[in-house]
Amino acid sequence: MFFSGKAKQDPVVVVRDSREVLARLRRALESADPAERSGLERAVDIAEETATQADELVRRAWVRDILDVAGADVERDLETAVKSLRKAVPSLSLTAAYQMVKDVADHPA
Repeated sequence: MFFSGKAKQDPVVVVRDSREVLARLRRALESADPAERSGLERAVDIAEETATQADELVRRAWVRDILDVAGADVERDLETAVKSLRKAVPSLSLTAAYQMVKDVADHPA
């Protein structure tokens, strides 16, 4: 694969609303009745964990999920994984899909 002399940029910007979700869950927890409390506390724990993850981790998880659904194995066949990602997300360029799949391959779960 050939790249221009330009610096590598992330091909996808991660947009997350997990902090907003976390704030809403906390507000709901403040007024929850005892029957709801346990479930909301667990939801807050999950939202806190998600909100603190780096964008790179969120992006890798997103790509892994797509590849898992497609049945693509990034370790065995990088080319098929790239094709699967582009089929699922047609707006991705070949370069972007390759970079994302390669990132997943370089950082196994």
